[in-house]
Amino acid sequence: MTTKPVCQAAVDLVKHFEGLYLEAYLCPAGVPTIGYGHTAGVKMGQTITADQADSFLASDLTEAAGHVDALVTVPLNDDQRGALSSFVFNLGAGSLQSSTLLKLLNARDYDEAAGQFGRWVYATVNGKKTQLPGLVARRAAETALFQGQTAQAQGGIGTA
Repeated sequence: MTTKPVCQAAVDLVKHFEGLYLEAYLCPAGVPTIGYGHTAGVKMGQTITADQADSFLASDLTEAAGHVDALVTVPLNDDQRGALSSFVFNLGAGSLQSSTLLKLLNARDYDEAAGQFGRWVYATVNGKKTQLPGLVARRAAETALFQGQTAQAQGGIGTA
């Protein structure tokens, strides 16, 4: 079964927060990355076009959406699915799978589930758990999109 693409608002959200890089770079975790956060098979020194970056992103987000579709057992609208796909794209399917967000969502507690996005704003920097402003802004935009506030999510994008 083929997974359907995510909504445009989710694509725009990810594009904003990932940024476009046409030449491979090492992300903070030391992983070669290119385009809009694409990592699969990337080699340092590699370059791509903007069209290739869009293609990688479409494929990566469709894969993330497939994980969302497999893990979520309750109905989702396109915005909710898109927000969760951005979350999985950024953090991995394992983070969603083990999360209170997923437990609440699958218990049909959509409001409480929406409140869980904001817990995922920390990264380890120099051995310390640190709240990152970029993750705070991204999770806020995902929360807004999840709650159907597409215009607010897109407006919030410019504040990262």
